[in-house]
Amino acid sequence: MNAFDVLGDPVRRRILELLVDGEQTSGLITATIREEFAISRSAVSQHLRVLRDNGFATVRSEGNRRLYALDPAPLREIDMWLERFRRFWGRHLDALAVEISRGRRERGSPTDPDTTTGGPDTTPGTPHT
Repeated sequence: MNAFDVLGDPVRRRILELLVDGEQTSGLITATIREEFAISRSAVSQHLRVLRDNGFATVRSEGNRRLYALDPAPLREIDMWLERFRRFWGRHLDALAVEISRGRRERGSPTDPDTTTGGPDTTPGTPHT
């Protein structure tokens, strides 16, 4: 199965999202996926197996628990494949960054309490309400 086939399934993508911050127990993964996708325990196990068999996840035992972790190697391969397409959206992301920066400058510094909290104006000589 190629990497895009693995990532084409929303359940497997969600499992990877759960693993991105570190190891997770199979129990936690199963409970989360069952709640979000209303699928059986065995269906979750099958998705975990696809991720393991295709190198996206690793598993290790700790006592009676199975801990899953993300293996980023296949994601790096996808990232390398996508590199040649970035020129199509890189310019747009750069333009977005400029607009965001421009908006921040127009609103004032994000550390200015009047622009971040909507608090009263404390300029000397300004009446307070």
